[in-house]
Amino acid sequence: MDFMNKKAIVFGGTSGIGLATVKILEIAGAEVVAIGRSSEKKSELPNGVKFIACDVRDEVCVKTLLEKLAPFDILISSATGGERAIGPFLEMDMDGFKGSFDKLWGYANVVRHGAKHVTDGGSITLVSGSPARNCRPGQIALSSVGGAVEAMARALAKEISPRIRINIVSPGTINTPMVTLIGSEREKLYESMTKDNLIPRAGTSEEVAEALMYVVKNNFVTGTTVDVDGGWLLS
Repeated sequence: MDFMNKKAIVFGGTSGIGLATVKILEIAGAEVVAIGRSSEKKSELPNGVKFIACDVRDEVCVKTLLEKLAPFDILISSATGGERAIGPFLEMDMDGFKGSFDKLWGYANVVRHGAKHVTDGGSITLVSGSPARNCRPGQIALSSVGGAVEAMARALAKEISPRIRINIVSPGTINTPMVTLIGSEREKLYESMTKDNLIPRAGTSEEVAEALMYVVKNNFVTGTTVDVDGGWLLS
């Protein structure tokens, strides 16, 4: 797929992986619309990118928004959807565990109401995470949600092919604004989280965004997951 003059919708497009993807798409010549829950971070967007506020958990908002923006060639969601529960499952607050699945429901809203508006030959891309297939202690909520996202995409690929494609990018530990620590505390956290990886460092949002660009561009890829994890799955 040539990105020049293509229309791309990016949910979660004002921060981290989504923002990095928006910037690359804009440079590549696409018309980009970035969707975020609030306008607080829209100042970081490139001048040519349009911003619209919408929470992926709000099905009516998502449906209405996508109808107004249709048609489009590229649909991406990296939106987390809300809080993520961490810790042992048997000690976990069940509301927190259930809340972690807001990511899945958000993706479901985006795909269900967006797929019909994607042009022929277009692409849908979602983001899961390495815990989906290599769960570390305390990550059962992340693993469960990520596994569900990847399973949904594989099943959907059969439903929507050959008209459009859907793929997953699965990042490992990535240095994004989701971690609020700064300075040496931030460095120590990432060192601890990645010390057993084959590449012992946190990845960057740009490295993940490049993988998103790959699955969008390659017309022979669908129903698959591309890992950008520094060797997490092998460690």
